[in-house]
Amino acid sequence: MAFDHTTPKQSGYFFPAEFAQHEATWLSWPHKEASWPGKIHTIYPYYAQFIKTLALSEKVRINVADEAMKQFALQHLQQAGADLSQVEFFFHPTNDAWCRDHGPAFLINPNAEQKKVIVDWGYNAWGDKYPPYDLDDIIPTLIGKHYNLPVFHPGIVMEGGSVEFNGAGTLLTSTTCLLNPNRNPHLNQQQIEEYLINYYGVEQILWVDEGIVGDDTDGHIDDTVRFVNEDTVLTVVEENKADENYELLQHNLQQLKQMRLLNDKQLNIVELPMPDEIVYEDQRLPASYANFYISNKHVIVPTYQCAKDDKALQIIQQCFPSREVIGIDSTEIIWGLGSFHCLSQQEPLV
Repeated sequence: MAFDHTTPKQSGYFFPAEFAQHEATWLSWPHKEASWPGKIHTIYPYYAQFIKTLALSEKVRINVADEAMKQFALQHLQQAGADLSQVEFFFHPTNDAWCRDHGPAFLINPNAEQKKVIVDWGYNAWGDKYPPYDLDDIIPTLIGKHYNLPVFHPGIVMEGGSVEFNGAGTLLTSTTCLLNPNRNPHLNQQQIEEYLINYYGVEQILWVDEGIVGDDTDGHIDDTVRFVNEDTVLTVVEENKADENYELLQHNLQQLKQMRLLNDKQLNIVELPMPDEIVYEDQRLPASYANFYISNKHVIVPTYQCAKDDKALQIIQQCFPSREVIGIDSTEIIWGLGSFHCLSQQEPLV
């Protein structure tokens, strides 16, 4: 099945919002010790808890290197009490665990004969920071082959954590990441927007400037601003004026207030506090409550053994009245410089 001379948008495909119904969540089992130096063993109980919660309402599809890694994963999932009938393993070796960024971008067109396609963006481990990444880069195409789905190759670098969708034509991203010369130095902002529009099937690109301190992705949007419905965003703000995130996040907030959606409406903006600063081995970690993942029946929120955890969970719960908000301790996981949203990629139901 060839789509050689068209883009997904020309063929009527679009990337649904995360709050739309999923068929599954994709993960890549964590195995790279260098991503959690000295403590990768500590993350598995929390990671297994994440999978247990996902499996309550959708399939969980996990990339593993081999049978040994599959058995290791099963052992942790059994200990967590996960419903293993909902879990499927794929022998797709990876370099690292961040499936949001290297996993497939699934686009849908409910009216087409072929209702689902995959976009395989280029992947260079956030500006060539953590080579090798050759295994991660081909994951979307391997998944496309497995399901016999058409795969589009835009030929530029893009990460799932750098884009956020309302499912109604709007994509939100950050200049600090997508315009960083370590991604696509040959493209200007307008050219990048054309790729986003054509390969995610959207109409409008909205930009904030800043990411949070400690984020090695150069400012992914999934740590700062998230759509909770077509016209409402949760955005993190720092309450402590002395904190280095304070000005950055105020700047983003002012930008969000100026934005207009396609229907000329302003965004409804809900402010979400940042957790207290987390420093480990003299490194500030990019802890954010915005790195939550929306599954079919739950919103899974990273918590940080912080006094603000409960307040953050309550604010997020108010934004998702039809889902149960569940906090899972991410204090160990965040040492890898990401949390539940960074680790997962949704496959939409169509």
